[in-house]
Amino acid sequence: MSFTRQENTTCAERDHVRGQDFLYTPGEHIMLISCHHLSKSYAEQPVLRDLSFQIDSQADNRDLLLLGPSGVGKTTLLRILAGLEQPDHGSIDITMGEAATAGTHLRIGMVFQEDRLLESLDAPANVCAVSPMITRARATAELEKLLPPDALSKPVRELSGGMRRRVALVRALLPSSDLLLMDEPFTGLDDATRQQVIAYLFSMKGRRPLVLATHETEGLPPMRTLTLTFTKSTYSEHI
Repeated sequence: MSFTRQENTTCAERDHVRGQDFLYTPGEHIMLISCHHLSKSYAEQPVLRDLSFQIDSQADNRDLLLLGPSGVGKTTLLRILAGLEQPDHGSIDITMGEAATAGTHLRIGMVFQEDRLLESLDAPANVCAVSPMITRARATAELEKLLPPDALSKPVRELSGGMRRRVALVRALLPSSDLLLMDEPFTGLDDATRQQVIAYLFSMKGRRPLVLATHETEGLPPMRTLTLTFTKSTYSEHI
């Protein structure tokens, strides 16, 4: 079954805020993502130029790694994949698992470049807010793997940038989802915490396709991945 990304514009954003009733089982994930000739400009300045690629969960390009400095289009591509922006040209086709039926919603776990936490709530409440299926006890148990216990009872506005990043990561990974989109998830972390977070990410990822935007690959485990390296004027790819 194929979808165009445009059909899921409101669904992706809603999932991060409220959660929803899921329409198929967690074991049925995306099989194939095909992007065709994507282009995007802001104020007549091109950001993406005729970009085409494919992620195939059954092949060596299961995940997508976006490399490059800030301002070269990585975040724009993630937002298009999430349905939060539309490309000026091109299309995205998503083929789901065999159990998907008409009306199936694409479920996305996303770490934004900004943490987008609910500032007055504590960390477990922020994680619970994305899905009614997550209990506070489960959220607390996961957060304790990455945060000191005394951080869990404070409003997240009182947490450091690195702690807030870890809350955002757990919030993206814990709900059942079909696709993971992560925009610089390791920003603000020291070396030891970065390794801890990378280990947690890949322990929780499972079979879900991952699109990871980063400017640094140190510490990442071997991945079955397609890598797109962005510069100001072009991109290159390799598996």
